[in-house]
Amino acid sequence: MEIVSDPSAEDLRYYDAWLRAHPQGTLWQSLEWKEYQQSIGRTTRLYLAREKGAIVASALVVIDTTTLGLSTWNIPRGPIGSEARTGLLERILADAKCSHCLTLYFSPSQSFFIANFSFPIRSSGRHEQPEASSVIDLTKSEEEILSAMKPKGRYNISIAKRHNVSVRQSSDTSAFLALVKETAKRDGFKIPPKSHYQAFLECLRGSFLLLAYPAESQEPISGLLGVSWGSQGIYYYGASSHASRALMAPYLLQWEAMRHCKARGCTSYDLFGIAPPDALPHHPWKGVTEFKEKLGGTLITYPPEREIVLRPIANALLQLKRKFF
Repeated sequence: MEIVSDPSAEDLRYYDAWLRAHPQGTLWQSLEWKEYQQSIGRTTRLYLAREKGAIVASALVVIDTTTLGLSTWNIPRGPIGSEARTGLLERILADAKCSHCLTLYFSPSQSFFIANFSFPIRSSGRHEQPEASSVIDLTKSEEEILSAMKPKGRYNISIAKRHNVSVRQSSDTSAFLALVKETAKRDGFKIPPKSHYQAFLECLRGSFLLLAYPAESQEPISGLLGVSWGSQGIYYYGASSHASRALMAPYLLQWEAMRHCKARGCTSYDLFGIAPPDALPHHPWKGVTEFKEKLGGTLITYPPEREIVLRPIANALLQLKRKFF
């Protein structure tokens, strides 16, 4: 087996076609995601495992550099491919050791056996990639998609329509950020800088921003940032005004996002993250689960993210710093 970590332009074209056709192919291992991560200042490495010239496994690694030149390596929704993934991880781990990596994270869409690593593999405890999601079938008619929602979901969409809430595609990330800041303050979570939202919309191919407006107003009351990749539509960021909560704009936004992705040729719409069925009450995805479940969809579950800690003491200090600062 040959492992390539500096693919040529021809390799990248071949990889793009291979990934789009692969049943495990996903946005988070795509060349589009690679470009987006680079646009927000992160380094990426794409590893390809080949046998007789054909790709059999792959891993897009996103590298986040911390202080003193240390880093964390992350393989979101990967590695992808056959059992050659184990050999691929061994190569990545060897490179990570030589590059001042604190921890290697990976979150494949399917479990696979890994043996004989020098460092223990354990659950990371992070939830950046959700362990469950609800995915809506966009091959159905609009009437069928609506009928598959819970009655409360359909009702809330109708409330927004009765109040003449309108949804428009936009490029106004400043307006969206204002809504995000309000939502974050209300719900108590940290948000990335404005540049990340701008890069998502401007540098991630297939991305879109929808804003919802009340009748006769130019001030948005809710926003949705999503992306389509291949046949998949994905909801990524959302925000809303608490003062206008009775207008139910977030439900109408989701419905219009589904229609937008369906019109683009997508066959599914991923609500990106709900708490798994056995989740404890404090699970970080618990708060959005009830909202998303009203929109219908099929439950999809994933293995928990795994980690291999290469520098235990330095990694513990970094986690402590992130917790308090």
